[in-house]
Amino acid sequence: MKLHQLQALLAVADHGGIRSAARALDLSQAAITRALRELEEEQGLALLARHAGGARLTPAGLTLLPHARQIASQLEKAQRDLASLRGEAPSRLCVGITPWFGQTLLGAALQAFRQQMPAVQLELYEGLQAVSLALLRSGQMQFALGPASGLPGQEFSHRVLAHYPMRVVARIDHPLQAAHSLEQLLEQDWVMNFTQAGQHALIHQLFGRHGLSIEPGRIVCAQSSAMLSSLIVDGGLLGYSPEPMLLCEPLRGRARALSLDQPLEPGDISVIHLRDQALDPAAQSLVRCLEQVLKACCRSCDGGDRRLADMLRLSF
Repeated sequence: MKLHQLQALLAVADHGGIRSAARALDLSQAAITRALRELEEEQGLALLARHAGGARLTPAGLTLLPHARQIASQLEKAQRDLASLRGEAPSRLCVGITPWFGQTLLGAALQAFRQQMPAVQLELYEGLQAVSLALLRSGQMQFALGPASGLPGQEFSHRVLAHYPMRVVARIDHPLQAAHSLEQLLEQDWVMNFTQAGQHALIHQLFGRHGLSIEPGRIVCAQSSAMLSSLIVDGGLLGYSPEPMLLCEPLRGRARALSLDQPLEPGDISVIHLRDQALDPAAQSLVRCLEQVLKACCRSCDGGDRRLADMLRLSF
């Protein structure tokens, strides 16, 4: 199994056909076809199914695909690390950013980062765990800024930057907006964000530790913050969300946190990365910028900053 064969497989998967893959890699179609045929013969499995519109991966190809991505990503990381030892600045940085930070302090952090690392190309993902953990595992993402609760400790390291309250959230005209107990809310429909592996821990964190249970069918798992917020505002579902999300669109002015008797565990915003992968200079620079804007927010006299600062407890 050779690197150029795996690169050909990746290009076909990403671009939908041999012709497009050849164009992306600046190779001939014959070279792509030859590399893939050699790989198929070596493994004794068909990796591609050709069709009139191009090619798609077979089940065997789909099985190999994540391994090919990880190998290519690890090679890219090795090149970045060696470039760093030569004193060269990294050329690209991929990070995940938790939604509320993306709508509040990210702009200021990126302005500071651009001054320090103007040549680095940034790629930003909405840092929900279902997205970020997969990209961290594959090596495509350097770090994620988001909650560390429920992380597999054997895989990931994290450093907490701040804690914030978690809230049960409802639109301002919800019929149970004055509820004071979780028991009153068990027959309602909810929307939350969680990974499949983290669902049980999240349900226990909100309900189980208070001796309560809820029907699983009552809970919608939304894998984007926009969808989650829309279901709260437009769909009338209850949400379980970081309090800073109430400062962000579309929740701002259209939803509120319920005043419940039961205490809710705080959330955190942490720098998360693979346990065996140190952050490169560009990632370290961005982390310092994130810390700077958090500190500046907590010292600010601006009304908007103060509302956010009152929700945060810094840990550095």
